[in-house]
Amino acid sequence: MASILRQRIEQHCRLYHSEVVAIRRHLHANPELAFQEHHTADFIASKLEQYGIPYEKNVAKTGVVGFIEGKKKDKVIALRADMDALPITELNAVPYKSKNEGIMHACGHDAHSAMLLVAARILNDIRADLDGSIKLIFQPSEEVLPGGAKAMIEAGVLENPHVRHVIGQHVLPTMNSGKVGYRSGMYMASTDEIYLTVKGKGGHGATPDLNIDPVLIASHIVVTMQQVVSRIAPPTVPTVVSFGRFIAEGQTNVIPDEVKLSGILRTFNEEWREKAKAKITKLAEELAQSMGGSCEVNIVPGYPFVVNDPTLTENLKLFSKEYLGQRKVEELDMRMTAEDFAYYAHKVPSSFFRIGTKIRGKDITNLHTATFDIDEDALYRGMGNLAYIAFRTLEELPD
Repeated sequence: MASILRQRIEQHCRLYHSEVVAIRRHLHANPELAFQEHHTADFIASKLEQYGIPYEKNVAKTGVVGFIEGKKKDKVIALRADMDALPITELNAVPYKSKNEGIMHACGHDAHSAMLLVAARILNDIRADLDGSIKLIFQPSEEVLPGGAKAMIEAGVLENPHVRHVIGQHVLPTMNSGKVGYRSGMYMASTDEIYLTVKGKGGHGATPDLNIDPVLIASHIVVTMQQVVSRIAPPTVPTVVSFGRFIAEGQTNVIPDEVKLSGILRTFNEEWREKAKAKITKLAEELAQSMGGSCEVNIVPGYPFVVNDPTLTENLKLFSKEYLGQRKVEELDMRMTAEDFAYYAHKVPSSFFRIGTKIRGKDITNLHTATFDIDEDALYRGMGNLAYIAFRTLEELPD
């Protein structure tokens, strides 16, 4: 039966290969930022309508939710793709380059939505054989806190009917095109955003004795914060504290009155996460005070860690091996990057996996860059694999 299903899905993939590429290129050329995905949502809705798939628009503002009804309406899993782009100016010289200045699909969300759309078309074509039903979650605002997943859940996307599992995929530019990767258990870190305002007393740079230098205080804070990782964090819990923004708007000979710092906390343990935030606050405030200044601390809570349900993930891994072959399925390492897919995973047993999109001959090793792109052949394998594992998951899911 598995080989027959594979052949059926492969036939549909060949039929729809050019379509998934066209959809991805359209979305790539017309990117929109978080909770502003109005054109994207309209386009996705138009495709679902074309495929004869019922849908609901304006879920959590700009989200779209489709529903493929199989043999059992109340035996439901969900497939999720994100839709938002990033505030980056694209530098690629390609026909599908972003038309929206300063906005770019630099994280593969265009590919995620394209693969989910065409996988949905395939699944809808064979829905008479589906042993359950499938919700299609096209989610806004993965990139911006508090995240669109949280808003979608609050809007009821996991209920009416209740969703048993959520499955999501994400491109990985360092993995060979068409391969997939899975990891059971802890996979991606939680994230919190750290905002510090260090206050002192500005003045002439040549008379530091008359000033309270917030640049110096802030510099000490950045260095001292590494103790949170090296000396305070439990050695068994991966932790990262990084600062990517340091704004001291003085001059060569002018010490400013204040300095603003922005950074992140990433970890894998909720109890330690709360302790770490308290430690960061105390270190910043007390260090600034000891040097004659002050520090205002604002830590914005972000996403929890992503945990992949072991049973579901092992099943998906097996299904991908059936569809793609043993050598096309890899084990993933834990990552300190974060994903709001975590909200689904903390509600129902879920799994988040990777699809390789490496372009031969190009040094694209990271997301969120102005030259990010994918090998579009990965779309073909990605949509087929997604359709296959969804079908097989329903097939193996108890009633």
